[in-house]
Amino acid sequence: MKEKKIRILALDSTAEVSSVCVCEGEKLVCEITVNTGNTHSQTLLPAVEQTLKMAEMTVNDIDVFACSTGPGSFTGVRIGVATIKGIAYGKGKPCVSVSTLEALAYNLIGNEGILCPVMNARRSQVYNALFKCEDGNLKRLCDDRALAISELDEELAGKAEPIYLSGDGYEITEKGFKKTKISYVPERQKYQSAYSVAQIALKRYEAGEYVDDAALVPIYLRPSQAERERQERLSKENS
Repeated sequence: MKEKKIRILALDSTAEVSSVCVCEGEKLVCEITVNTGNTHSQTLLPAVEQTLKMAEMTVNDIDVFACSTGPGSFTGVRIGVATIKGIAYGKGKPCVSVSTLEALAYNLIGNEGILCPVMNARRSQVYNALFKCEDGNLKRLCDDRALAISELDEELAGKAEPIYLSGDGYEITEKGFKKTKISYVPERQKYQSAYSVAQIALKRYEAGEYVDDAALVPIYLRPSQAERERQERLSKENS
């Protein structure tokens, strides 16, 4: 009897691009990626509905729900997590949290060198983590972090291996690097991909690293702009 493959619904809405897919194990059944500048509140749910329809499945056919939970746009992260929580609510099925940066690194898997996802964190900073590809798997070299582009440039400047960037911070990082040479990356590999999220989620699920819908939460590396402004205002009032 043929073994049933795990059906995964995955999405990423942590940056301007949004992406939704359905996979059966490693097989990509259907993926929709939107890069129109429209808000995720307009595009994400319709993309989920259309992806399931084209895959000839319903939500009840899905075994695992997954999404990128950050870092990234505060609004985008919240919308993605809320969407998965809403879809998975009450179904008693596993949900998997995936680092946006790890998913962006997975876009580059197969390249020999340092995989360097970067997301625009504003104020001349990026969200970043470093990875390598070993035997078809990602090896994490550091935790997810927020740092200045100039700091990342200094860190990578002495590396002998090729450097591959991905993520919405690609252009500002490339322009900001003064000492580090980067290797060519095709345009499609720079953007968020729900397929990358799904494949990382599959490994996490098989390793027992999952939660229920109630426990799925966003992951932020720093306070939002509104929270920072509130803290600055309170500090001035108390000084």
